[in-house]
Amino acid sequence: MDSSFIITFVSDDRPGLVEALSSTIESKGGNWHESRLSQLGGKFAGLISVSLPADAGTELETALEALATGGISVTVKRASEVSEPAAPGQDVCLTIVGPDRTGIVKEISRALSERKINVVEMHSQVASAPMSGEMLFHARVDARVPEATDIAELSDTLDEIANQMTLDIELD
Repeated sequence: MDSSFIITFVSDDRPGLVEALSSTIESKGGNWHESRLSQLGGKFAGLISVSLPADAGTELETALEALATGGISVTVKRASEVSEPAAPGQDVCLTIVGPDRTGIVKEISRALSERKINVVEMHSQVASAPMSGEMLFHARVDARVPEATDIAELSDTLDEIANQMTLDIELD
């Protein structure tokens, strides 16, 4: 029976990182299922979901940790064997755009956390505005909202944050 593992890694960005990881995983009988890999701040970082024979977990961990000599910091964790069904509720998407400043993620994540809203996935970046060159914060947050959540009240709270921080926040 196969076991599932989550691998996280960070390294200085350079060609060949994905090949080194995938070769190591394959050499231990692993199958690469899902991943989120990205360049961030001159580093290359990611999350990888793999499955492999249950008795090969320790070998995989040892082989991946050996990549540290090449400057790759790796962590391997056994994934949950049983996935829990999604809590009743609805999926929503937040898109956020506005002048970059400290506290945007904190304020929005606090509003979500106070309502027990689970962030499923988040992507963010800061980029120069086309005409003005002003640095703009862009984010997309996919989240799961519990059934009992008052969406109108959540929307009002997000509008308050948007007004205070000069943001455009859309809730879909």
